[in-house]
Amino acid sequence: MVAFGKKLRQNQIEEWQRYYINYKLLKKKVNRYSQQIQVGADNQQNVLKDFSIMLDNQIEKIVMFMLEQKGLLASRLSILGEQHDALVEQSDGSKISELREAYRAVGQDLLRLLFFVEINAIGLRKILKKFDKRFGYRFTDYYVKTRANHPYSQLRQVFKHVGVGAVVGAISRNLADLQDQEGNYISIYDQPALSHPDPVIDSIKAAVNRLSNSTNFLEFLGKHAFIFQDESPTPSEDHLAEQRYHFMSLLLNLVNTFLYMVNTYIIVPTADNYSLHLGAAATVCGVIIGSMAVAQVFSSVYFSAWSNRSYLRPLVFSSIVLLVGNTLYALAYDLNSIPVLLIGRLFCGLGSARAVNRRYISDCVPLKLRLKASAGFVSASALGMACGPALACLFQTNFKIYKLTFNQDTLPGWVMALSWLVYLLWLWVSFREPPRENNMLSPRESYTGLPVQEAVKIDFTQPLLLNSEAKLQDNNVDEEFDDGEEDYDENHKPVTSIVSAYRLLTPSVKVQLFIYFMLKYAMEILVAESSVVTGHYFIWSTTSVAFFLAFLGLTVLPVNVIVGNYISNMFEERQVLLASEIMVLIGILLSFQVLIPYTVPQYVSAALITFVSAEVLEGVNLSLLSRVMSSRLSRGTYNGGLLSTEAGTLARVIADGTITLSGYLGENRLMNVTLVPSLFICLSSIIATCFTYNSLY
Repeated sequence: MVAFGKKLRQNQIEEWQRYYINYKLLKKKVNRYSQQIQVGADNQQNVLKDFSIMLDNQIEKIVMFMLEQKGLLASRLSILGEQHDALVEQSDGSKISELREAYRAVGQDLLRLLFFVEINAIGLRKILKKFDKRFGYRFTDYYVKTRANHPYSQLRQVFKHVGVGAVVGAISRNLADLQDQEGNYISIYDQPALSHPDPVIDSIKAAVNRLSNSTNFLEFLGKHAFIFQDESPTPSEDHLAEQRYHFMSLLLNLVNTFLYMVNTYIIVPTADNYSLHLGAAATVCGVIIGSMAVAQVFSSVYFSAWSNRSYLRPLVFSSIVLLVGNTLYALAYDLNSIPVLLIGRLFCGLGSARAVNRRYISDCVPLKLRLKASAGFVSASALGMACGPALACLFQTNFKIYKLTFNQDTLPGWVMALSWLVYLLWLWVSFREPPRENNMLSPRESYTGLPVQEAVKIDFTQPLLLNSEAKLQDNNVDEEFDDGEEDYDENHKPVTSIVSAYRLLTPSVKVQLFIYFMLKYAMEILVAESSVVTGHYFIWSTTSVAFFLAFLGLTVLPVNVIVGNYISNMFEERQVLLASEIMVLIGILLSFQVLIPYTVPQYVSAALITFVSAEVLEGVNLSLLSRVMSSRLSRGTYNGGLLSTEAGTLARVIADGTITLSGYLGENRLMNVTLVPSLFICLSSIIATCFTYNSLY
């Protein structure tokens, strides 16, 4: 049986070479089109039509071959199934072992087929990118738009895995059935806990996940964190991540994320009362809240740069700075000093290590755990956002120890200072600094090195790769690998300045960053002025404001569950994006006080619509950004996470400044005056989205 499988694989190796996408032919066509258009021998419309037909033929050849190979795998499984049935009544250990190896061989061949599909998908993306670059025309948008949603689309088949699940299921079930459980063969359907997945099964699942277009809650949260997932990491890269991975260190990063979000929102319900006690206007709360965001604009950059060299040191520095900042914030009450209060909040902003948290997950967590870690990052942020205001409502007390006052205004500072002290001690004892990468991989290794090589035996994959290279060289297609090396250098070399990073932003990416700015601005206006607005219109207590903000924070995860599991599978992400922007606009419009007296139902319903829609918008927007942003922004100091963080932080700074400046016009006008910029920015983002709608995939 095993010999039969090996012989079959050997016979197929040379045949497979004919079905790889003909990169050389397509590249020559692109060059010829360029020359013909330059001399006026052809027009762009004919070029698009001719090249589209050529791509259709190439893709059809790939799809037909895929279907043929799946049929062969199904036939082999059928034969093995008959042999399995014959062994049920026997207890011949050698035959059982041989049958297991035969099933694993089928799994290895399936893995090779998925590798074949992935290589062709990469080649297809490369040639589309080259066409766009050569002609300055968004051919990729046209081709994907016209092919992706057609009922007979073969392009979709390249990225689908119809039938793969049945093959994987058959292999998994039979391998589990062949495991001797005290003389009984136990089905994985009866007792899943007894199933021990074979390494080849895990590799197949990982390959399928890379090719899948479906979205689930975990994947949605992972993209929400805006932590880049490599499409095809090399074995060396993933092995390095395995060496770096340390569960307690990851947990400490997530706790840092949680505590920082608590630190951000714990003062919101009481910031207006604190400023009044120190002799300032209630609307100065905008400056108090926003000063943390001002410092974060700068801290994000130096923490991102620092994480290139260490993870422990920036986290220790962050904890110390936050400890000092919260202590100053609490002491400002007894010192009766607004400057001390603001300096304390600035210190808190300077301790923002979210860039380090993201970077640790991206670089030090293995690929198989990275999505869960990314989802944990988002969940920790959402939980901290809800717990901050909730904790504030527990501090309704007033007492003194020596000359230090402990009340609803100062306790947030004291509690967070103590929390950061405990965290600092835990960090120093338990965090393990991961080893640094000494040698970079060559472009050739990165181009051909895929996780499949770890799961499939060397004697199986090496003939495929060596023969593939020999075949390609015989056809003079070594230019493809030259282009691959150039693309690797171009696509993976980190940018070295903010100007270089900005130049990599396409119009659609700029629009999505603007959308991120808009939603953060709208959310900050809503949250930061909530205590002033509800106190003026409804005479809410600090406890009521805290419960209201905690309720808003608790909506984050349920909303992401709904969007990740249902909405994103029913609609395109760009459709959800535009619909969410419109809902944010509706929420802003409902928030205005016009003619009739302002009521609690109006405020709460408008706030809920605005906040929930903004949360949906944030997740979808960052999910799109993680796909369309240049891969050069996936690493280094000036990465995509830093750019999105800076856009959101700048929005918060401007929003908090708007609240403070609007306070000079009186609290009775605060709501409407601060909503006008939100309305204008939201309308602008909707218009910009409409103009770039076709490029959002």
